[in-house]
This record gives sequence, C-alpha cells and structure tokens, in this order.
Amino acid sequence: MADDVIKHSVHTLVFRSLKRSHDMFLANQGMLPPIDEKAEEVLKSVKARDSYGQVMAAVQKAQAVKKQEVMSRPETPHDTEMAESAALGSDGAMLPFTGPAPSPAPTSTALAPRKPPTMPKPKWHAPWKLFRVISGHLGWVRCVTVEPGNEWFATGAADRVIKIWDLASGKLKVSLTGHVSTVRGLEVSSRHPYLFSCGEDRQVKCWDLEYNKVIRHYHGHLSAVYTLALHPSIDVLVTAGRDATARVWDMRTKANVHTLTGHTDTIASLQCQAGEPQIITGSHDSTIRLWDLAAGKSLCTLTNHKKSVRSIVIHPTLYTFASASPDNIKQWKCPEGKFIQNLSGHNAIVNCMAVNPEGVLVSGGDNGTMYCWDWRTGYNFQRLQSAVQPGSMDSEAGIFAMTYDRSGARLITAEADKSIKIYREDDTASEETHPINWRPEILKRRKF
Repeated sequence: MADDVIKHSVHTLVFRSLKRSHDMFLANQGMLPPIDEKAEEVLKSVKARDSYGQVMAAVQKAQAVKKQEVMSRPETPHDTEMAESAALGSDGAMLPFTGPAPSPAPTSTALAPRKPPTMPKPKWHAPWKLFRVISGHLGWVRCVTVEPGNEWFATGAADRVIKIWDLASGKLKVSLTGHVSTVRGLEVSSRHPYLFSCGEDRQVKCWDLEYNKVIRHYHGHLSAVYTLALHPSIDVLVTAGRDATARVWDMRTKANVHTLTGHTDTIASLQCQAGEPQIITGSHDSTIRLWDLAAGKSLCTLTNHKKSVRSIVIHPTLYTFASASPDNIKQWKCPEGKFIQNLSGHNAIVNCMAVNPEGVLVSGGDNGTMYCWDWRTGYNFQRLQSAVQPGSMDSEAGIFAMTYDRSGARLITAEADKSIKIYREDDTASEETHPINWRPEILKRRKF
C-alpha cells in the first residue's frame, strides 16, 4: 500500500497548487469592474505631486528659463553665414544639411572656472615713531578726544581734571574742574560748542566751551560711568558703565530716552554710528551687543570672545568694526555682526584701539605695548613699547586710551605714567628700508 504513494518534488507540488488556484478563480476574472483610465491618471498625478512636487517645480522652472534664454539669444552673423554656406551648393541650389548643428553661443549663466583662493597682499604702511610727550596731569590719563576742527584735544585723568591742549604746539590751554572722581570719558560735539564728560563719580556733564562751565547734568547711572559716545547725526548722547546699562539721553532736555539692559557686567566700550546698528557695546561679560536706537532693544549678541571686551572701534569709511579682548582682536561686518577675521598676536589686556582712513589699526595694551595692523589683511607691521617717563615705575606703562587726530596723521595716547604721547609716521621710511615681512599661511583658518 505504501509503495503506491508517488513522491513528487516541491517544485512540482507548488506548480500544481498554483494551477488549481488559477482554475478555481478563472471564472471570476470577467466579473471585475472596468478600469477608469481618467481616475488612474488622476491617482498617478496626485502621487507624483506628493512625492516629487518640489523637484518637478524646480525642473519646470529651469526648463522655462532655458527656453527663454534660447528664444532671446541673438543669432550671430557668423552662425548665419555658416548655415547658409552649408545649405547652398556651388550653383546656389539648396542641399540637405548633414553636418552637425552650429554650437550655441555661450550664455551668461555658464559657470566660470573656480580660481584658487589667494591671500590678499597687505598694503605698505610707514612705521610710527614717538613725536612728542606732554606732561601736566597728576594721575593716570584715562581718556582723550580731538575736537572736529583739529585745533585742540582734551584729556581726562585720575586727578579729576579735564585739560585742553593745543594740538600743534602741545601747550596747555584750559583746565576744567568739576568732577569729584576719575574722568573716564570725553566727547566733543561736531554741531555744538559742547564737551561731554563722564567719570567714576556717576556724573555725566555737558560743558559749554564758550564759557568753560557746566550747563547740564545727566542723572541716572547707579555706578561709575566708563564710556560715552555722541550720535553723529542726531542730538543724542549715549553713556555706559559699571551698572551694566547703556543710557540714551536727549542732549537738550536731559531726558533718559532709553535704558539699554542686557549685559551682565561692566560695559567698557561704546560706539555710535548713523547706520544700523546704531549703537555697539562691549562688556566685561565677554559679549558684544548691537542695538537698534529707534526701538531701544538689542538686535543681536556676539558671543565669540572668551574674555572681557574692553575696546570697540568703527572703521571711518568701511561698514565694519573691530573689538579687542585679551584672546583676540576680531573684525566684524555690519549690520548683522558677521565675523570677518581674527587679528592674533597682541597677548595683553587690550584697553584701547584706533583706526584711521588709511586702514592703520593700532591697539594699546595694559603693559605699554602698541601693535600696528593693516585693517584689510590683519598683517601686524609694527610693534612698539611705550617708554616710561622718568619718575614713574616700569609697571606704569599701561595705555588707557588712544585716538587719531581728524587727519589720521597723528596718534595721541593717554597713559599710566601720567603723560600724553603723540606719534606720527616716519617720513624717512620707505618700502626698501622697511619691507613687508609677510608670510601668508597656506590656509588661513578664521577661528572663532
């Protein structure tokens, strides 16, 4: 009985099963509803749009642009002559054109070959040398400013006195007394005969230079006021200091228009400009804030520095600014505060900076070092060490403030040895005597 069972392979059994299933359901094939071709097309288009909609739109747009370029491309006479000569025989009869089609004229959208990145070569600048030393203050000289007419400059010091000096001769013109503590900031108005001062006595004063006396006080700061700036186009004064706030004052009414809060430590530097952002502040909390003057609020906060930012300077012609910290001097692009490059090498607490229209950036350190940089490339072309004056200790070599005169030809520094020093370019120097010792890195890494 067992011998009658025929054993089949798995393949044969599966095939038989498939055939039986096919025979069973064959009768039902004619009962299926007819296929609606329109509905199938709609289904396919919906699926395609859902999966590839963005790609399809981009392709259609590119094809439309390409077609428009082909339609608007002028046919050159050279191509026309080639086509005609190929189409006409020697007897002038038309011949079938069998050659390749003339190549289309290159379009403006063709990709140009990429040039290898090149490092820009720094511009040559004459080295700076000490020209004059002015003494007269009895304390650390903390701030300096030059009046718009370029005839005199003013300095403020820890002896609580503001002194006005003749720029050409260096002789003392006037001493202004009124502050009861160190004078930390000075600004001269370009539209009014006013000098503004601030100090560690929390006072902000407006001096009438025609009468040499205080005509306004701006009350509101809760602690020492370290810096102040005037807006270049409207009658607004901005002050900031140890209470971590920047206050915007109406120059005439003495009203506190805005109180800019956000920093968590002393604001050490402040700059105003006519364009956006209108106010830039640097603080000991290692951040830089860009402020909108109209709204009275912060536009953005730059957190790239690792240590306190003690100085900010705006380039006089380019829409850029620089900030100084012991870790690096950084350059930024306005208005969004986009990072440009690092100026590395000034390993000191950088208290102050100044830049002239020629693109010479000078940074002054707490140890009396002065570094001169080419603004565009960040090339450090000179390093100076401030000479301590007789009677002062070697440790009193700090540079607290610096500014160029209005022409950019003279640099005035305010120092810890109670002196004011004036530097100017060396007239005898040339590219042969002081060549550019420039070694560009193969790949300049711009570190944050």
